[in-house]
Amino acid sequence: MSAMKAAVLHGIEDLRLEDRALPRLQKPDDVLIRVRAIGVCGSDIHYYRHGRIGRFVVEAPMVLGHECAGEVVGVGSAVATLEVGDRVAVEPGVPCRQCESCRTGRYNLCPDVAFLATPPVDGAFCEFIVSPADFAFKLPDTVSLGAGAMMEPLSVGFHAARRGRLTAGDTVAILGAGPIGQTAFQAARAFGAATTIMTDVVPYRLDFARRAGATHVLNSGETDPVAAVQDLTAGRGADVVIECAGAPDTLQQGIRMVKRGGKVVVVGLPAVAELPLPMHEVTTREADLCGIFRYANVYGRAIAATAAGQCEVESLITHRWGLLQAEEAVLFADEHKNECMKVLVEIA
Repeated sequence: MSAMKAAVLHGIEDLRLEDRALPRLQKPDDVLIRVRAIGVCGSDIHYYRHGRIGRFVVEAPMVLGHECAGEVVGVGSAVATLEVGDRVAVEPGVPCRQCESCRTGRYNLCPDVAFLATPPVDGAFCEFIVSPADFAFKLPDTVSLGAGAMMEPLSVGFHAARRGRLTAGDTVAILGAGPIGQTAFQAARAFGAATTIMTDVVPYRLDFARRAGATHVLNSGETDPVAAVQDLTAGRGADVVIECAGAPDTLQQGIRMVKRGGKVVVVGLPAVAELPLPMHEVTTREADLCGIFRYANVYGRAIAATAAGQCEVESLITHRWGLLQAEEAVLFADEHKNECMKVLVEIA
């Protein structure tokens, strides 16, 4: 085999299925992976609709998709941890390994990271990709390839929980109950949160959160979420707030509902670059306000938690498409975002 099928973005709303050369192992520590499952992320939709995300601009044809899992079909001469036939989840961001961020363990902040489906790097809406072996994590037999693809968004939730220093017994408020909010909930529960409060304005997402086991579910369009959280915590506030909606109002709510000395973790990315914040609340509560960028050093933990039954991500996959329908999958995920959770592209 010398060619493969790939879903390639050529421009705004121009996604084409075409033949591409089969990728080859370039380094001794590389593995060749037959891709089997890829989740559709909001970034894929944004590139498809707008051709850019901030400073990342699609200037040449690019394969979409970065949430992926598959089977190892080739290994480099230096690979000792994986074998042909192993099922793996792929961590999509490979750093330089030499800069200060990499050397101090925060490789997600590497300025030269090569991240799947972030221009100019091709993604995983294709039949084969190459990855360094240490960024391909072997899946236990109990974790499906679909769940393996979900390790990417679940790792966002785990990184948020870790940045918030979430500990057993905490009360956690998760603002935004979409796919990332749901993975933040899964992570919070795995970290031992005693009480989980989830807010949103979309009935489908609220119902999903309720079925998933959130302790309290609040429609922030019908009730004041700050007052509700204060009431639920007897005026104490949440130990940790994880903001996943990316809305200015929601971030302001999160600051007002966190306890004194608590932590607000900003996961959602607002559409505007700058926004006003209630800084008197930040200072007088001595609240820690921190952002997260993707994740680092959590993929293994997310996989282990899933294998142990601490996280349940299969239910987040609500719709499935084939690679031949990649564009339909992206469109569906966008046009029905209030009626679905995670759309998965599968390759037989």
